[in-house]
Amino acid sequence: MSAPEDLPVVTTLAEAARLVERRRGLYVRWSKGPGADLQKVSSIDELTGVPMPGLSANPLDVEDWWQDRSVELWVARRLYDYAHLPHDKGPGVRPWFLRGRETGRGPDNEPLVADVEPLCWIADDVIDAARKEVARQEREWGTLRRGGR
Repeated sequence: MSAPEDLPVVTTLAEAARLVERRRGLYVRWSKGPGADLQKVSSIDELTGVPMPGLSANPLDVEDWWQDRSVELWVARRLYDYAHLPHDKGPGVRPWFLRGRETGRGPDNEPLVADVEPLCWIADDVIDAARKEVARQEREWGTLRRGGR
């Protein structure tokens, strides 16, 4: 790989689910990409400006309590919950899968990850499919979007 941005692209929700089924310890990060992130490998707490010991990411491992339910639905939910970030954080922010070592927790209890190994980008079509999968559920759960609006 010549640059962190030269990553393969996951193009379907099924492909994303297969990746999560095959490998434990995966995370999704929403940012401008590994090229920008791996220069500093530290996220900043937006409220206080305090640097944190790793990149904020969200875990993708399926929890035991999920039992034999659909891994596609699990991944859809994990992606859907943060799909607002490109809108909130601005142009160029997109999701990508990574592996890494947890070094702590951020202010929203999200893992902070170091020793990051970028794996692949996640195509917009996957996020669209995640939104559709969530919409098909009997109950609404909404995103984790904040702001009191």
